[in-house]
Amino acid sequence: MIQIRDVAWRAMTGYDMDAVNAIAGRVHPGFFEAPEVLAEKFQLYRNGCYLFEVQERPAGYMLSHPWKLGSLPALNALLGQLPDDLDTYYIHDLALLPLARGVGAAGKIVSALTKHAAAMGYPTMSLVAVNGSVSFWEKQGFQVEDRPELAEKLSAYEAHAEFMVKRIA
Repeated sequence: MIQIRDVAWRAMTGYDMDAVNAIAGRVHPGFFEAPEVLAEKFQLYRNGCYLFEVQERPAGYMLSHPWKLGSLPALNALLGQLPDDLDTYYIHDLALLPLARGVGAAGKIVSALTKHAAAMGYPTMSLVAVNGSVSFWEKQGFQVEDRPELAEKLSAYEAHAEFMVKRIA
């Protein structure tokens, strides 16, 4: 594991959105989402949005929110509002710059959000795994779920995108 001093996740603020957009552009160049789409995630559910800092400089972010299991928010689309019948905690995006990888940051924020989801009463967490990240998510307790009805939306992410679900005890 890489040793870096002064690393921490903190609650995101509205002032962080320029950094979030810059990190998104570097980490996910093939998954463009407009600044207003990313900002809306923060506006709709601030309790699920975090910034990772290395020596007080932005090096990653997490965007997450409650959602409806078995449906997916379209990539680069405004949600308008969260659905009424929320039954899963959805991880929309976890992005870390290369310097922030290998320090355990991703596992720590997923663990914290799992506790949050459990405290809020959600029986599951869900996400779309891209960029060959399935094995990372499996280590976090997620499993690939075959949902043919999601095939079209998943293909909008990438050919090998997988819908994954974690059952919360």
